[in-house]
Amino acid sequence: MTNFFQGLLEFHFLQNALITAIVIGVVSGVVGCFIILRGMSLMGDAISHAVLPGVALSYIFGINFFVGAIVFGVIASIMITYIKGNSIIKGDTAIGITFSSFLALGVILIGVANSSTDLFHILFGNILAVQDSDKWVTITVSAIVLAFVVLFFKELLLTSFDPVMAQAMGINVSFFHYLLMVLLTLVSVTALQSVGTILIVAMLITPAATAYLYATSLKVMLVLSATIGACSSVIGLFIGYSFNVAAGSSIVLTAAAFFVISFFISPKQRQRKRSVQG
Repeated sequence: MTNFFQGLLEFHFLQNALITAIVIGVVSGVVGCFIILRGMSLMGDAISHAVLPGVALSYIFGINFFVGAIVFGVIASIMITYIKGNSIIKGDTAIGITFSSFLALGVILIGVANSSTDLFHILFGNILAVQDSDKWVTITVSAIVLAFVVLFFKELLLTSFDPVMAQAMGINVSFFHYLLMVLLTLVSVTALQSVGTILIVAMLITPAATAYLYATSLKVMLVLSATIGACSSVIGLFIGYSFNVAAGSSIVLTAAAFFVISFFISPKQRQRKRSVQG
């Protein structure tokens, strides 16, 4: 413990890692709430993996990986929604086809890019390697995402809980679906450095699922999820740095531990057990 806090005072890279981890924990927790309320956990998984070809192409052409990742994330979300809305194929099938195709393309492009070390970090994360530029991009993108959530909170709330009523009220349900997909893509890209594409979905879903076990309103759920995401990031980074293990995986396992504990002690779970037993 002493080494970690001493390192925070001495090492700039650890300060960058801590700030970035907290920011990602907060924004992932917030967006994740809307994802699980809409039953779109698989979509989060698909988008987080679909950005991989964009990252590989960005390395090949020497541009910022944020650009390629965002483009491919948006393309994947549009493809999934189009296939689901214009065929007899169900949503989970469309997600599976798109997810596997983009992941396979990404693996091929990784070989073409010939930058396996850097792209390995994209797959599994390396938050201790976050540079100043990465930190500020993460903070900026996360601030934009949170600003959209605050600005369109009412519309996102209505379209998440009752899209039919939202449509009757004149709200463009499709627009807010695609907006959420774009926000999901942005969060997935910002989390690349910390937990990698493989584990992003865990940071999107686990804190939000934990908060759902306690919350009685969406606002409370958002605050709880953001707090759990931030705490998981800090504790996971501490474990990763102190015991010299993968920090991204430690963050995810910490979030999972919060969920497991909450699963057994949350009031909603206890009430459900009583109703089942009664």
